[in-house]
Amino acid sequence: MSCIAAIQLFITAILLVSTTTVSSADTSPIPADASSLNTWFQHNVKPLADRKGTIDPALEAAEAKPRTIKVRKDGSGDFKTLKDAINSIPTGNKERVIVDIGPGEYVEKLKIERAKPFVTFLGSPSNMPTLSFGGTAREYGTVYSATLEAEADYFVAANIIIKGTEIHVIPDEGGTFITAQARNSESEDTGFSFVHCKVDGTGSGTHLGRAWMSRPRVVFAYTTMGSVVNPEGWSNNLHPERDQTVLFGEYKCEGPGADPKGRARSGRQLTPDQVAPFISLGFIEGSKWLLPPPN
Repeated sequence: MSCIAAIQLFITAILLVSTTTVSSADTSPIPADASSLNTWFQHNVKPLADRKGTIDPALEAAEAKPRTIKVRKDGSGDFKTLKDAINSIPTGNKERVIVDIGPGEYVEKLKIERAKPFVTFLGSPSNMPTLSFGGTAREYGTVYSATLEAEADYFVAANIIIKGTEIHVIPDEGGTFITAQARNSESEDTGFSFVHCKVDGTGSGTHLGRAWMSRPRVVFAYTTMGSVVNPEGWSNNLHPERDQTVLFGEYKCEGPGADPKGRARSGRQLTPDQVAPFISLGFIEGSKWLLPPPN
């Protein structure tokens, strides 16, 4: 895949309130109106003080002793680069570490190792920092081409722009595919869900996804698709038998690339019931770990 992705992250959840505790139902759908996302998040994602006893115990313990490290490009913080800040976090970390990121563009390829949980990337909502690198699958391989790889549990990013809801596609003679999800069994609880995104670029032959393995799950919802998207939309990766086992879905998408006419057999237009698991926080088990960003 040859593409440059610019993603501005929005994380949303819904909580049920009882007389004694607050816990997440994980079922309320992301609103169709993108302008309602922040309000919905603020209304439904309650702070730790209201949710003690309902989230993972390890997370509750980590949140009791948060610490902040500052990254500033001008040298006025603890570190000038995000990579140095990440390297300062100890392996086996057990405390919430808030990486306070100053404004500007940080051109770095970043990875948060699995053994460094409880990390928060936090920018200012009025002057959000940008993370960029521009790595390609051709240079780094499909799995390792991302600007930011977050393998650790309990990672959260807020008020950060990752060059990530906008995907700009560059044509490639070998074919261009936005996703290649590797699910291979019904027992694997994995998949990709793109909500409130924009897909554009040059050319007209880009597929939303290909069946790299036999049972991928990829959903695009409330997404604007330009003419860069191939009318087929999806590819069975030259395995016709996978047309019957993949879940390639679209829901209320718009734009010239979202026309359902001409879609491949592997693709489907989802009903509200079918899309529901992919546009709620149940998809990432948000009730166990999702908290509001720190002030």
